[in-house]
Amino acid sequence: MPTYAYDAVSSAGKRQRGLESAASSGALSRTLEERGLLVLSVTESSESTTSGGGFKFGRRREVLEVTRALAALLPVGMPLSQALQAAMGVTSGDVRAALHEVRNKVQRGDTLSSALEEHPSFFSPIYVGLVRAGERSGAVDGAFARLAESLEREEALRGRVLSAAIYPILLAVAGTVAIAVLLFFVLPQFVGLLSGSGAKLPASTSFLLSLSGLLHRFWPVLVLAPLGLVGALTWAQTTDEGRRALSRLMLALPLVGTLRRYSLSARFARMAGVLLGGGAPLLTALDDTIDSIADPIAKDDAMRIRTRVRDGSSLREAVAESVLFPALLAQLIGVGEEAGQLRTFLMKAADIFEERTERATQRIAALAEPAMIIVFGAIVAFVALSLLQAIYGINANSFK
Repeated sequence: MPTYAYDAVSSAGKRQRGLESAASSGALSRTLEERGLLVLSVTESSESTTSGGGFKFGRRREVLEVTRALAALLPVGMPLSQALQAAMGVTSGDVRAALHEVRNKVQRGDTLSSALEEHPSFFSPIYVGLVRAGERSGAVDGAFARLAESLEREEALRGRVLSAAIYPILLAVAGTVAIAVLLFFVLPQFVGLLSGSGAKLPASTSFLLSLSGLLHRFWPVLVLAPLGLVGALTWAQTTDEGRRALSRLMLALPLVGTLRRYSLSARFARMAGVLLGGGAPLLTALDDTIDSIADPIAKDDAMRIRTRVRDGSSLREAVAESVLFPALLAQLIGVGEEAGQLRTFLMKAADIFEERTERATQRIAALAEPAMIIVFGAIVAFVALSLLQAIYGINANSFK
């Protein structure tokens, strides 16, 4: 499915640009209009065809290295164009090509933020928003320093979460493979022996043999099941309805829902705090924070918060009305507003919720490991005992 770059205006008059997959440009236009957007243009993205095969992880790392380089070069007085040229030396491939285009546009007189905005697959709205805030305040070097710190925090948190999840995932894969081997290869070896013995088989053994025969007859369905799962995940990631359905499912799950709320709260607080620290007004910071949130339900809630703040409510009051963000976030924001240090307390809230995200991930992983060991162990034990019980019954009948 091709990827298209779109340019649209929301009902509030805010300009929106982005990349999205669709069957055709007309289909994407209809989808955007259903969201209440006025579509200005939809064009097939050449960037998506050149970068779509790369790994997002690798691109994130390269963007981080570019940001680190610019954060180190700009404070020493190096001109922006020259700093961009030097930063190209720490990256390669699509990111290097995008950075080359950014440098050319800057040399032609475009602002750095507008040049970065043309490459949303590499430079997120929050990235562009912080650079724009730095341009307004005359402190672009400080903007890149804050961006480097923010990206490093995100990368570190993502790494810790992934490390905690690796072992349960490997355990689940190994257990599934072991059970599949038992059902598809081990059990069929006993079918002839047990069926031809003439002895009455225990109920558990009869169930296992029936299940093994059923799986052998309908194995194409099992082969197609992973393809169906991939299709469902693709639908959940490329369509607005799918993203909303996946978001609702994740928020509804007992432990995963809590983890998701902590993660979204940390991102909201971190992005708003970073933008406020870069000199952006509160409403502008909320606009760019909204653009940086991928979860559709969290995005809707952030838009509601922005509307309430625009209408005169305090940020604490707007966040307190949320059914998504924990009450602690509103409490910390309230303390920050009263003390006149909103940015500081937003960053503190981000630290707290990132720590809770990591702890919740470790807790889920710690619970998942023994649970999977017990479940897979019980299944293997059931299969082994059923076979031994049947073999014992056959041997007992032979001595009668």
